[in-house]
Amino acid sequence: MSRLLPTLAVLSALSALPASAKAPKLTLFISVDALGSDLLLRNRPRLTGGLGKLLDTGAYYPYARYAYAKARTAPGHATLATGANPWRHGIVDNDVQDRATGQSVQVYMDPTHQILGGVTVPTADASPANLMAETLADRLLGATQGRGKVVALSFKARAAIPLAGRTGQAWWFDGATGQMVTSTWYAKSVPAWVQALNARKLADASFGKTWELLRPRAEYVGEDDRATEPDAYGMGRAFPHSLRNGLTAPGPQSYKAFAVSPFSHDLLVQAAKAALEGEGLGKDGIPDLLAVSFSGTDETFHAFGPYSWEMQDSLLRLDQALGELIAAAERAAGGRANLLIALSADHGGAEIPEAWAASGVPAARINPVEVSKALAKELRTKFGVDVTVSILGLDAYLGGKALESGQVDGVAVRRTAAAWLAKQPFAVTAVARDDLDMAQDTAGLVAPMRRGYYPERSGDVLFMPKPFQVVTDYPRGTNHSVPYSYESQVPVVFSGRGVKPGMYFQEIDPVDVAPTLSALLEMGMPASAEGKPRAEALVK
Repeated sequence: MSRLLPTLAVLSALSALPASAKAPKLTLFISVDALGSDLLLRNRPRLTGGLGKLLDTGAYYPYARYAYAKARTAPGHATLATGANPWRHGIVDNDVQDRATGQSVQVYMDPTHQILGGVTVPTADASPANLMAETLADRLLGATQGRGKVVALSFKARAAIPLAGRTGQAWWFDGATGQMVTSTWYAKSVPAWVQALNARKLADASFGKTWELLRPRAEYVGEDDRATEPDAYGMGRAFPHSLRNGLTAPGPQSYKAFAVSPFSHDLLVQAAKAALEGEGLGKDGIPDLLAVSFSGTDETFHAFGPYSWEMQDSLLRLDQALGELIAAAERAAGGRANLLIALSADHGGAEIPEAWAASGVPAARINPVEVSKALAKELRTKFGVDVTVSILGLDAYLGGKALESGQVDGVAVRRTAAAWLAKQPFAVTAVARDDLDMAQDTAGLVAPMRRGYYPERSGDVLFMPKPFQVVTDYPRGTNHSVPYSYESQVPVVFSGRGVKPGMYFQEIDPVDVAPTLSALLEMGMPASAEGKPRAEALVK
C-alpha cells in the first residue's frame, strides 16, 4: 500500500489541474491609436457600445505603462506585437535617419518591395525587414505550421506591418489612391476580397459628407471652438466639419480629412468584415488572428487635442464601430465561446501646449528644427567645423564631412552636444550614445532611454524633455513622444475564452500583451519577448 501513496499523490495533483482548453478559433486584436489611459477613463461613463461592453466584461487594466522613452506609433505596435522593447525589436520611432544618405526615412522603409495598388515611395514604410523580433502573428503561424491565418488592418502601414509580422498579411490605407494596399513582401497580387472592398470606394463615398456630433451638444465637456485648435485640412475648428473643404472631387486632400474623421473607423470595420469572409477566419479549429488598428483617433488627437469635442465624438463613434466589429468576429468564430479579444493602444498624448499653458500648466511647444539650428551653431563655435544636426523625436543625429572624415573627435562632439541639450530650459537630461550604458539615471529617465535605444537606428545624442514640453515642428495641434504618464500609460483589455473578468489596478507593461495572448492560445511566446502572461487574469 505504501508504494501506491506516491502514485495516488501524483494522480490527485493532476486531477486538480485544469483540463487543457482548446485554443480559440479566432483572436481579435484591437489597437486604438493614441488611446491613453487618462483619455479612456475620462470618457468611459459615456461608452455603452462595443468598447464600453468590452471594458465591463473583460479583464481591464487601466494602467499599463510603456517602459521605453518614445511614445510613438511604430515602436508601440512593435512592442505589442513582439512582447519586447525597442532595444530588442529595433523599431525606435516612426522616422529615423538613414546614415548613408542623411535623409529622414520611415522606419519600415524597404525600397526592394513595391506597393500593390498604391503609390510606391522608396523612403516609405513597405515591409517588416527592419523588425528584428518575432511577433505574435509569426509565432501563431509557426505553431500551426502555416495552417492558421493572420490579417492585420490599419490606416497606417507602421501599425499594420508589425501586427502582421513577417508571415501574415498586412493591409493599410493609401492616402494617394484612397484604397487599401499592401506591398510585394506580403502578396504578389491583390486578392478578390480586397479588390471588392476597394471597388466600393468608401473613402470617395465620404466626400462631401459632414461630420456631425453623435450626441446632443449638452453631453460634450468643455468648449467646441477653442482658439488653440487648428483649422485641420479646411474642416474648421468647430462642429459640424465638412469633408469637402472647397474641393470639387475626392482625392489626396480629401483623404486627409477622411482620415481625421470617424468615417475612417467605419472603413476599417468594413475591411475587417471583408477579411473575415474573404479569408474564412475562424471557420475551423485552427487558430486565426485578425488585428485591427484604428488610426483615426490619433489623427483627431494631433489636430484637435485629447480634450476636444472632436476626440470625445471620435471615441463615441469608435464605441459603436467596435460593437459592429466584435459582432462580426463572433459570427465568424461561431460564437463568443470561440473568440478571444485583446485591446490596447500604442501611446497616449499631450494636450495642446498652449491650452495647457492657458490653464497654468508649465507647458511649451518645442520646435526641433529651431533646436537643431541652435545646436549646429554651438558645435560650429566649439569645434570650428560644420556639423549637421537633425532632431527626430527625442534623438539628435549628427553628421557632416568633418565628423565622417575624422577631422574632429566624434565622441567629443557628441558629448558637447549632449551637454548643450541638457542645459536647455526644456530639458531634464541628454546623453551621448557613447555614455548611455554608464550614464547616471537622472530621475529614472535614462533607463527608458536605454530600452528605446537600438544602435543601427537611434540618434547620436538622446535627450529627455521636462513634463508638458511638446516637441513638434507643427505650429498648431499637439504631439506625443515622452515617457510621462499622459503619453506612456495605456489601457489593456483581455476578453473571451480563458479570461477572468475584472478591473485590475496594478500597473503592468504592454510587453505582457503578446505573452498573455500566447498563453491563451496555448503556444510559446514570441522569441524575444520580455513580458510575461498576466496569470491573475487567467482562469485557473
